[in-house]
Amino acid sequence: MLELRPNCELCDRDLPPRSQEAMICSYECTYCQDCVEKILHNVCPTCGGGFVPRPIRPQKAWRETHALGLKNNAASQTRVHSKFIRADIDAHVQRIRHLAPEDR
Repeated sequence: MLELRPNCELCDRDLPPRSQEAMICSYECTYCQDCVEKILHNVCPTCGGGFVPRPIRPQKAWRETHALGLKNNAASQTRVHSKFIRADIDAHVQRIRHLAPEDR
């Protein structure tokens, strides 16, 4: 189950569970759409992979037999920040941004 991190790891923008601006890599690194497009150029600063829109977890369980939805599986409240400084992120992105995510 996705952690649903509450913020952009670069600019610290709030990304609540219903946000359509949240983007994640395959390791769940979470960034806002603006940072992914304008700063990261679809390169995860941690793994080098690309990003996809984070799915939105339903508010409630729609099947009585399954305890799903945010009501039963809350989003994380722990704010996460990239461990890399901006200069390192910029160099990393510049080094591999010309490669398509499936070729990295």
